[in-house]
Amino acid sequence: MKQYIYIILSVFLFSTTACENLLDPEIVVGNTEEQVLVSFNNTEKTVTGVYTFLPNGFSYINGTLLAGASDEAEHTLETNEVQTFNQGSWSAVYNPDNAWKNNFRGIYHANLTLSNIDSVKMDYLRLDTAITSQTQHQINLKLMERWKYELRFLRAFFYFELVKRYGGVPIITKPLILTDDFTKYPRNTLAECFNFIVDECDTVAKYLPKAQDVSDIDLGRATKGAAMALKSRALLYAASELYNNPSWAGGYEHPELISMTDEKTRQQRWREAAQAAYDVISSGEYSLVMGALGSSYETVFKTFDNSEVILTRRYGNINSFESANYPIGYNGGNSGITPLGNLVDAYEMKDGSDFSWDVDSLKKDPYSNRDPRLKATILTNNELFDGGSADPNRRVEIWEGGRDGKGVPRATRTGYYIKKWIDPSLDLLQGRSSAHNWVLIRFAEMYLNYAEAVTHGYGYNGRLPGGGQTPSQVLNMYIRRRVGLGVKNARNEAEMIENYKRERRVELAFEDHRLWDLRRWMDAPDVLGGPVYGVNITKNEDGTFNYEPFKLEERVWEDKMYFYPIPQKELTIANWPQNPMW
Repeated sequence: MKQYIYIILSVFLFSTTACENLLDPEIVVGNTEEQVLVSFNNTEKTVTGVYTFLPNGFSYINGTLLAGASDEAEHTLETNEVQTFNQGSWSAVYNPDNAWKNNFRGIYHANLTLSNIDSVKMDYLRLDTAITSQTQHQINLKLMERWKYELRFLRAFFYFELVKRYGGVPIITKPLILTDDFTKYPRNTLAECFNFIVDECDTVAKYLPKAQDVSDIDLGRATKGAAMALKSRALLYAASELYNNPSWAGGYEHPELISMTDEKTRQQRWREAAQAAYDVISSGEYSLVMGALGSSYETVFKTFDNSEVILTRRYGNINSFESANYPIGYNGGNSGITPLGNLVDAYEMKDGSDFSWDVDSLKKDPYSNRDPRLKATILTNNELFDGGSADPNRRVEIWEGGRDGKGVPRATRTGYYIKKWIDPSLDLLQGRSSAHNWVLIRFAEMYLNYAEAVTHGYGYNGRLPGGGQTPSQVLNMYIRRRVGLGVKNARNEAEMIENYKRERRVELAFEDHRLWDLRRWMDAPDVLGGPVYGVNITKNEDGTFNYEPFKLEERVWEDKMYFYPIPQKELTIANWPQNPMW
């Protein structure tokens, strides 16, 4: 039996045989490598298993969201590993984000299955002259062709997750074995990596089914729209400031690993990104979930089969997210990830004006008449929240001395709790659970990608030559209109940039965008290296409340953090250049 390496480099060298690490135990148990690689049924399970390497957003780091490493949130436990990013105490030896291992494992499994899928034995069907056998044979052949493109899409997705963190990485399209010389697999340039991702998306989009042609049982699998949307995201990043400006890295000897060094101009990149986003928008495959203002936005995160979801990671019935993040005063709640005032204050008033703690009337009643996405995303003081309790009129008590407020061990330190993704009806004491899905790509992102790319590619009031709308029109007619916010037009490019950044921040909150947006915009030093805020709440005798914002902590940023360090063990084996300053 061949000895395969299932992720690259140091982890591989501790492997013994492929049987031990070919598949995760929950996918196929007790099969030899040969059985897995030639059996149709096991190949199907293997392909499905590759999807398990997609980001597990609900518990990405130590059981929590990556939002805790951005200005979106703070984890209640100061000992949670996500705090490592905020304290600047991570390194090439210790990084709590295990993206390197996880994504290269996914790439390995995709490569291994692709290299063997044509060897699947179906003679028992092909040689059987019965009509049913012949029909099934043709069905199986078509399925295997589709699986090839699904695997290539997943591989491209895994590469994007690596590139946005590490810059240029080795592009490997075959399963490596122990006798391979790793030094023959150098880090590819950043441009080569982005081009690989985009080219793969272009290819697989031709062969993957459209969203409307996917059966209910296959929801969550790769589609044509998912490939087009990943291309949009990749091109947006490739055009962004971080990936085109290596000046922060000083005299780094390998700028080609952290910046685009091909011959395209920035304007060309932005225009390509604009077109890719428009291609998804104009495809007719997706639409925003519409309905009652505010509630339609919240609906997106309660179901996985709606018109807005492009790619999702599906879960069974679980309650782990609720257990981790219910307010502390509810049975089974552990507070977990709690929104920061930095995010809460970014939500506008309904009339489109900015929220400000300097306005006395707002200070007395800070959460009324706000952008409805606030209440759909964040649980604020004295808000009705069932939490599976016997009292449907239970309100969350975040004031000092309240059941969920300061003075209670492990209560929120920010004055807020998370609401997005939460099922508020689960009784954790009785073990109640419900279906969950982590949305990896949704249609609203395409409008935001389009607005940003057109702003830089054609001007703040421009549009694609062949059609489309201006950035302001897109944000107003779709993103803002859905939640009942008024028109906000930009008078110049600076205002347009501020507008799309704010819309992106609140629309995609807690969906694992903010951390990477701040990096690619190169806003990270001021934001990720700045103070974060919460609110202190006290209750008056007449039942009213006093709200007082306060600085929770200062966070640490160093420019080397624009990119993750390549794990030190990998450098020892392959002699790759490390990323700047690590």
